[in-house]
Amino acid sequence: MRTWLPGVAGALVMSVGFDAAQVPTFRSQVDNVRVDVLVTEDRRLVRGLNASDFEVTDNGVVQQIEYMRFEELPLNVIMSFDMSSSMIGERLEHLLVAAHTVLDGLSPQDRAAVVLFNDLLRRPTPLTADLQLVRKALDLLEPQGLTALVDGTYAGLTLAGSDAGRDLLLIFSDGVDTVSLLPPSRVLEAARRTDATVYSVTVRGTGSQFLSDVSRDTGGRSVEIQSTTDLQKTFVSILEEFRQRYVLSFTPRGVPNTGWHRLEVRVKGRRPTITARQGYFVGPT
Repeated sequence: MRTWLPGVAGALVMSVGFDAAQVPTFRSQVDNVRVDVLVTEDRRLVRGLNASDFEVTDNGVVQQIEYMRFEELPLNVIMSFDMSSSMIGERLEHLLVAAHTVLDGLSPQDRAAVVLFNDLLRRPTPLTADLQLVRKALDLLEPQGLTALVDGTYAGLTLAGSDAGRDLLLIFSDGVDTVSLLPPSRVLEAARRTDATVYSVTVRGTGSQFLSDVSRDTGGRSVEIQSTTDLQKTFVSILEEFRQRYVLSFTPRGVPNTGWHRLEVRVKGRRPTITARQGYFVGPT
């Protein structure tokens, strides 16, 4: 369920200097919908569920779950980081330790990528299994300028979209958006056209409604930390949580081919807490 948004992309490529060659073309048709689902009870993970334990409705129509994997699919971890001038000093050191810890936690079949944003977007390090390339990119970080948070989120979304594995977009910012060119509503729409799950992390007092919205709509979480000293344990917790999510798949039947599709996921015979994307969008932009 991947669709390229040419209007949004054009603004980003032409005005911010994002390399068009880095931008994938998403699929324009929905032949399969994949939903990452976190199931908890009393804040504890619920394990051992099977496809028959779940019910998924698409616009109120019950769908046939065709595929389910738990923990086994490779991960595509895209890290989109705020590199504005406020990240100088200890904050940068804390972020580097946290990012390297995420890379340490990846398996050989997993891939990682890095997007850096301030006033502009730097050329991203695309998804790769060569984690040493990602580490080198992290070690060259130089904070400066202002914060284009919405643009940086969109750039991270453009690196998602591979059919191999599950896409986790991990966003960190310690400030508020001051210079983005893209409207938040268009980037939220872009997020709804991908399978990426967004987890966002902000420092207390700098929370973003946009990040809360994009995290919620993609079935992720928005986390507020006291200070950047909490980044390492927060990133580790997010990675571990993402690995524990069930992956449900279905081919939409009995629903329109275009427009907004509201998804609801439940576990039969139980009332656990379900965290999953709220829906998906298909059709012309």
